[in-house]
Amino acid sequence: MTMIRLPLRLGFAVALGFGLMQLTAFTTKVDASDGTSWHHGSTLHEPLRYEKGFSHLPYANPEAPKGGVARLSARGTFDTFNPAPPKGSAGGLLGLVYETLFHRTLDVPDEEYGLLADGIQFPKDFAWVKVHLNPDARWHDGMPVTPEDVVWSFEKLTELSPQQKNYYRHVTKAEVSGDGEILFTFDETGNRELPTIVTQLMVLPKHWWTANDPDGNPRDIAKASLELPLGSGPYRLDSYVAGRNITYKRSENYWGANLNVNVGHNNFDKIKLEYFRDDTALFEAFKSDVFDVRYENTAKTWATQYDFPAMKDGRVIKHLIDQKGSGLMVGFILNLRKPMFQDIRIRKGLNLLYDFEDLNEALFYNSYVRYSSYFHGSDLASRGKPEDIELALLEPHREDLPAALFEGPYINPINKNRKDIRNHQKQALKLFVDAGWKLQGNQMLDQNGKPVEFEYLISSPSFERIGIRLQKSFGLLGIKLKLYTPDSSQYTNRVRNRDYDMIYTGWGQSLSPGNEQLEYWGTESAEQNASRNYAGIKDPVVDDLIDKLIFAKDREALEAATSALDRVLLWRQYVLPGWGLFKTRMARWDRFSHPEPLPEGGAGYLSVWWYDKDKAAAVAAKQ
Repeated sequence: MTMIRLPLRLGFAVALGFGLMQLTAFTTKVDASDGTSWHHGSTLHEPLRYEKGFSHLPYANPEAPKGGVARLSARGTFDTFNPAPPKGSAGGLLGLVYETLFHRTLDVPDEEYGLLADGIQFPKDFAWVKVHLNPDARWHDGMPVTPEDVVWSFEKLTELSPQQKNYYRHVTKAEVSGDGEILFTFDETGNRELPTIVTQLMVLPKHWWTANDPDGNPRDIAKASLELPLGSGPYRLDSYVAGRNITYKRSENYWGANLNVNVGHNNFDKIKLEYFRDDTALFEAFKSDVFDVRYENTAKTWATQYDFPAMKDGRVIKHLIDQKGSGLMVGFILNLRKPMFQDIRIRKGLNLLYDFEDLNEALFYNSYVRYSSYFHGSDLASRGKPEDIELALLEPHREDLPAALFEGPYINPINKNRKDIRNHQKQALKLFVDAGWKLQGNQMLDQNGKPVEFEYLISSPSFERIGIRLQKSFGLLGIKLKLYTPDSSQYTNRVRNRDYDMIYTGWGQSLSPGNEQLEYWGTESAEQNASRNYAGIKDPVVDDLIDKLIFAKDREALEAATSALDRVLLWRQYVLPGWGLFKTRMARWDRFSHPEPLPEGGAGYLSVWWYDKDKAAAVAAKQ
C-alpha cells in the first residue's frame, strides 16, 4: 500500500522506520460505511488502534524539550526543491516542509490519522472518498490550506510524475465537493486500499506556485527550482549552499504543533543536511564531528573502523536497532528489456554462478543473510508449499509455472564447499547451452557466436569490490562482466532511462501491500522510465496476482495473494537476491535522548528524539 521509497543508491537514509502489524488491542473499527460516516483515521483490514481524540502517540514523549540542532548527511548532491517533476535531484528531507492529508504512525503498519485533513468518508463499495480538511491548517505565509490546493496538487503531481500517476491510476478525478471537502472518484469498486492512498497525497500551495517569484518571474511547477519553497509542515527550508548543504528551521508558528499526531514530535530547532561526494569523505566527516548520526551500510567498516578516539571515550555510541515488520528485497536486478535476460534459463544460470557465501565471508564478515523473499523479514513472505487460498490463486496458472513451485518454497543456491560451486557451475552451463549459448575455450558465446558480456552499473564505489568478485564468478564460465561507476547524476539518469544491464537496488514493502505493486512489477509500469519496475517485468501471472492482492476482501486473502505473488516472482528468477542484516547499524554522537521504548517500526530519530543539553555538555567537555 504505502510507497516506501528505497534510494537507488543504498547509502544515507534517515531511519524513520516502518510499522509492525499488531493484531490485538484495537478499539475502533473502520468499516466501509454508507458514505455518511466520517472517520478520524484510515486503515485496511484491521480496526484502528487509537480512538478519536487520543492525546498523543504512545511512542512520543509529550514532555520532550524543544531545542538544539540535528546534523545529518547525504551522499550525492541536489539541484531542486521542487518535488513534483521527476527530473533533477530533489533536496533531502522535503517531507519536513510539505505535509500529507493524514499522518502515518510508526507503530502500526499503514495506519494513518488526520493531519492536514481531519476526516475521511467512503461508501461500502469504495467507489469514492471524501476528505475533510482541518480548518486550522495553514501555509507558512498564514494562508489557509484549501480544497483547491488539494485538487491542484493531485492534478499536477499525477501530470508530472510517472510514479504518482501510476500510484493514483484508479483515481479518475479530484474535485471540491463542499465546504472544506474534496471528493476523489475511482474507476473501480471494491478496492479497499484507495481510501488510504488518497490520504497519502502530498499537498502543495497552489497560490504560491501560480504566482510570480520575488524577481517578478512566473513560477513553474514543471521545472526544477532552488527557490526556498513555501510549505505547511513543522519546518521551513531556511538556507542552503547549492549542492552542498541544506538547513531546515522549526516553524515557530506551525499550525499543527498541538495535533495529537505531532505532540512530542519535531523537537529539534534546526536540522542540517550536509552532502558528500563519496563514502570515504562522509565517514571521515562523521569521525570529525561534522554531523551527528551515521547509518552504516558496510559490514567491514562497522567491524573494523569504529575505533577512533571519540568512540573509545564514549562520545560516539553504536546501536543495532531491530528492523521489525517491514519487508524488503534488494539484489542484482537484470534488465529484461535486454534480449539476453528474457530467457529464464540465463537468469537462473547467473544466479547459480553468483557466490553469495564467498562475498559474505570475504567482504561482509559473515554478518549478512541472503534475501529469500520479496517480503523478507515479514510474515508475508512465502514459505512451505502453497495451500488453501494461495493454492487456489496459483492453480489457474499451473501450466505457466514451474512444477517445483507447487512442491515447496524457493531456495537460493548455497555454496557450502567447492563441490557445491562445481555442481552449480555444471548446472549453469547446461542451462546456458539449452538457451543456445556455447562455451568455446574460456569464452562463452551467444546464439550469434558473439562473446557474452554485459555491464554492472554500480551505484557506489564501495560496491566495486563486490563487482570484482562477481566478475570472477561469472568469468569461470567465460562470461565477461564489465564494471562502471558513474557519478551520482549520471547513475540516476541512466536508471531512469533504463540504460543498464544490471543494477543493485530493491524495493521496501509495507505490511499491507497494494497498488504500489503495480509500479514494482506490473506490465504497464515496465514501459514507464521513472517507475520502479527496474527489471521490466511483463508477466500476465504477476498481473493477475497483483489484482487479487489489491482486491483482497480481508487480511487472510491479502496474505495469501501476497505469498502467491512472492512465490512467482522468486521462481521467475527476476533478481539475483542480495543480502541484509535486518538490523539498522546506527552510530551517533551522544548528544540526544529518546523515548523508551522506541517505536516498534524503527528508530524514529527525526520524529521523536530530542537534543539533550546535559549529554551535549558532557561530550563538549571531552573534546
